[in-house]
Amino acid sequence: MAEHVGSGAAEGADRPRLGVALVGAGYWGPNLFRNFSTAPDWEVRAVCDLDAERARDLVGRRDEVQVTIALDDVLARDDVDAVAIATPAGTHHAIATRALRAGKHVLVEKPLADSVQHGREMVELARSEGLVLMADHTYCYTPAVQKIRELVAEGALGEILYIDSVRINLGLVQSDVDVFWDLAPHDLSILDHVLPGGLHPLGVAAQGADPVGAGTSCVGYLSMPLANGAMAHVHVNWLSPTKIRQMVIGGSERTLVWDDLNPQQRLSIYDRGVDLVQQSVDSADRRTASVAYRLGDTWAPALPEREALGAMVAELAASIRGERAPATDGASGLRVLQVLESAATSLRARGALVDVADITRPVEIVR
Repeated sequence: MAEHVGSGAAEGADRPRLGVALVGAGYWGPNLFRNFSTAPDWEVRAVCDLDAERARDLVGRRDEVQVTIALDDVLARDDVDAVAIATPAGTHHAIATRALRAGKHVLVEKPLADSVQHGREMVELARSEGLVLMADHTYCYTPAVQKIRELVAEGALGEILYIDSVRINLGLVQSDVDVFWDLAPHDLSILDHVLPGGLHPLGVAAQGADPVGAGTSCVGYLSMPLANGAMAHVHVNWLSPTKIRQMVIGGSERTLVWDDLNPQQRLSIYDRGVDLVQQSVDSADRRTASVAYRLGDTWAPALPEREALGAMVAELAASIRGERAPATDGASGLRVLQVLESAATSLRARGALVDVADITRPVEIVR
C-alpha cells in the first residue's frame, strides 16, 4: 500500500547510517549515487566501475568515497551493508551472487536479471542467506503510481476490466536487448505493483517488428489476459517521433488515466463507462444484451512532489532494518522476468499465447 513507502527523512535521522557501494557509474549510476548521497539513511562508501575515470568523475571531490575497478575491494569492506547494481542486465546475476555470498544486501537496476533462471537463483540465494534482494522498479515509488495502487486496492475503480499502457519515444536502438526488455519492464513492474496480488497473467502473446533492419524488435505489443476476463495490453516503441507515457485502467465503476508527461494533471479519474442493463438468451441460444452509458464527473487527485528514487532508497533501508519487506522485492522482479521471457518465447512462436502459470515452472506454448 502507499503507506509502505516513506520518504525516510524522519525514520533515518536518529539512527546510524547504512553503508552502500555503487557498482556501475554509467547511465543510471549517477541517479542512484545522488539519491544515496543525500539520503539520511545512507552513506556512500565506494563506487566500482571498470572505467575508473568515469567513477572518479561521478565521485568528484568526495575523498571519503573509494573508487575502484575491483568488485572484491567493495565486498571485502565491513562498512558496506548493501550493494547497488547499475550495470547491464547480463551482468546482474554474477555481481548479485557474489555480493549476496559476501553477506551484502542487494539492490538491482531493472530488469532483475537476463533470464528467469538467473533471477530465480538470485531470489533463492537471498532467501537462504537472510538478505534483502530488491529490484529498482523506480516508477513504483512515484506518487502517481502509489496513488493508483491505493485507488485500485480500495475498490475506487471497481473490478478491473482492461489496462492499456503506452511507452513510446524516439529511443536508442540497442544491440543487446530488444524494445521489450528495454522499455516494457517499467510497465510490467507498475502492473505488478498496482494489481492486487501482483501481475499474474493467464498468458502472454507478443508481436514485434523491426522495420528499420536493426536486427531486433524496435516496435512491440504485449497482450496479457488476466483473471475474470480482463485484458492488459502494453505498447512499446523506439521509433516514435513523439514521446508518450500513458496508462489507462478501466474498471467497472470508474476509469483512471495516468499521463506521466502532464505535470499539471498526471492522474484523471473518470466516472464514465458502460453498464450492462439486461442479458437474455433466445431460442437459438444467442445472447443479447443492452447497455447504458454512464457519464459522470471527472476529478484529479492531488499528488505530492517527491523524487521516486529518494523513496526507493528509504524503502531499501527500512527493509534491511527489518521494518517491512521491500515493495519491489526479488519476487516482483522475477514476475516481470517471467513475462519478458514468455514474450520472447511468443515472438519465436509467431505471436502464440504462452502460458505463465507459475514462476517456478518453465514457460510453455498454449496450443
